[in-house]
Amino acid sequence: MRKGRFILTGAPGAGKTAVLRQLEIDGFGVVEEAATDVIALDQAKGVAEPWTDPGFIDRIVALQRRRRLSASGEVQFHDRSAFCTEALGTFLGHPPSDLLRMEIDELKREGFYGQRVFFVRLMGFVEPTAARRIGLEEARRFEAVHERTYRAHGFEPVFVEPGSVLDRVAAIGHCLEGRSL
Repeated sequence: MRKGRFILTGAPGAGKTAVLRQLEIDGFGVVEEAATDVIALDQAKGVAEPWTDPGFIDRIVALQRRRRLSASGEVQFHDRSAFCTEALGTFLGHPPSDLLRMEIDELKREGFYGQRVFFVRLMGFVEPTAARRIGLEEARRFEAVHERTYRAHGFEPVFVEPGSVLDRVAAIGHCLEGRSL
């Protein structure tokens, strides 16, 4: 497998975390998603819907940046990125902050990620959680915002279709090297 940093994204409930866990078990570097952790912390502090606060986006960007800069491994899979955070802000109606714009500019200037972004497609259902209060139709709209955002930044989407975790990981491997991971 060639060296590189790859984004794994998709709508809430698509199965990204399970795919990421398998990649980690297979020995690849992984960078955890930030938004869910920001939501969980804010909710633990008594904020029921932290995504309604415009500062929510900057808290995600700051945590993503810390995680990104401390990541290791010749091959890294990042569970979401600042580009996803831009999509989230768009979906929520928050204008891009200066911090988010600076982070995206830096990522693009450095060519930090590979141009292919892995879109884990929805399985046809969404399991609600404390942080994931979104239904299937809303998740589909959110997925479309993600795709438009990545395309606007020049990324090539690679769709990881519904299937077992092992099938999805194998599809990622085939895309990167023409063989399984």
